Amino acid sequence: MKVIYYCYGSSHSSVVAAAIHLGNLPACTIPCFQDIMTLPYYDKATTDGLGTCTYMGTDDAGCDVYILGTGPARRIVRRAVESIFEICGVSRDSYMLVDTLTSIGAVTKIGGFLSRRMGLTRIGRPMTIWGIRKAYPQLASIVAEVKSDPRYIERRKRSLSTLS
Repeated sequence: MKVIYYCYGSSHSSVVAAAIHLGNLPACTIPCFQDIMTLPYYDKATTDGLGTCTYMGTDDAGCDVYILGTGPARRIVRRAVESIFEICGVSRDSYMLVDTLTSIGAVTKIGGFLSRRMGLTRIGRPMTIWGIRKAYPQLASIVAEVKSDPRYIERRKRSLSTLS
């Protein structure tokens, strides 16, 4: 199974959700500023990377985890991805598209704009981290929903049965 966390620029909420999913950040406690800032890909994406899935790792259930930046057209991009998967015969049971942008607030969005679009990382990056830390319980909840999805549970069962 492929799990694709997506947000506006694949720089903030999707990166953090993928890190929680993979166990690189805790699910139950809010990480410190430095732990977020040093995540691979955190606040690093450029507009050239929009629309490109970036591999983040494989989880303990054998699922590949990706991030995706959609720009301002996240609903259109989601439909396009689902349509292409359908054309290619990819079963809906073999992937999950997860919107993480719904969990963050204005501070993260403004910080992301300042950092990524305006190049003002000294101002924008701390704002994004402050906002991400504030939204962290919601991001952890999104990841928990993914891991409680019947498709994910079935994949995990199959993965564990091959280890026995």
